[in-house]
Amino acid sequence: MNDRSQLSVLTLSIAAVERDTGLSKDTLRVWERRYGFPNPSRDGGGERAYPLDQVEKLRLIKRLLDAGHRPGRVVGMAHQDLQQLNDSTSEPAATVPAAPNWDDAAVQDYLGLLRGHDLAALRRELARDLVRVGLPRFLTGLLVPLNRAIGEAWLRGQMEVFEEHAYTEILQGLLRHTLANLPPAVPGTRPRVLLSTLPGEPHGLGLLMVEALLAAEGADCVSLGVQTPVWDLVLAAEAYRCDVVALGFSGCTNPNQTVESLQELRAKLPVSTELWVGGSAPVLQRRRIDGVSPFDDLAALPDAITTWRERHP
Repeated sequence: MNDRSQLSVLTLSIAAVERDTGLSKDTLRVWERRYGFPNPSRDGGGERAYPLDQVEKLRLIKRLLDAGHRPGRVVGMAHQDLQQLNDSTSEPAATVPAAPNWDDAAVQDYLGLLRGHDLAALRRELARDLVRVGLPRFLTGLLVPLNRAIGEAWLRGQMEVFEEHAYTEILQGLLRHTLANLPPAVPGTRPRVLLSTLPGEPHGLGLLMVEALLAAEGADCVSLGVQTPVWDLVLAAEAYRCDVVALGFSGCTNPNQTVESLQELRAKLPVSTELWVGGSAPVLQRRRIDGVSPFDDLAALPDAITTWRERHP
């Protein structure tokens, strides 16, 4: 691990903290007045400057808020107490079928390469395993548990943001290269799936994994990347004659905004266009929305494609 002693010296602006944590500037200012945290210093221009140790605590608070805790309870807690609460709040991870030889030790080997900053070896080993077992097993057997382990390591302060970003870039490059080399969908192939995230959801790795798995199942995928407004999703689904709109969510999304946006999107899409959602946002499983199909397991998508085709011969 890197020396973390400088976390209280290095600072971020309020705009950077907003982007990093998903907490709005107004929220940060209100908490500062109401709870005395965060407690930024001021830079030479008199603007708020947030030490990185406070930013790490804000990330943890945001995760607890997404899990249903109230600001009045968690904002004033010590970092160690927040971590213990997060550990007790986290729901047990769903069991993921493991591909051959991908046990916990193998996942730890990959984490070791990432923590050791051996990016060339990490890229090489990921590419080797992809070729060895094929795309579907690579996605569901290795990447799902590996991504979970990386997320947990980050939450526990055992991995830096830049390390997680480096991993994401390597994996996105590998998956995009793989997608580019898959046989193109046969004209008329169904279902045609539109993939994106809603505004405020900047994370696209899970979306890319879904696209790769659906493409491996022969679906015709149209990806818009991340942060597409609701009305543009409706227009795109019509323009590209899509059968399914699939959206990805991470834990950084606001639960109420997520539900409201999905309800609006569902109301605007034709009844015949299915709406699939997935990702780590707890609200997707806790608050079911009529006409929206939530997936908590990437491995469930091939069966969903099969079921769709059986209903639409």
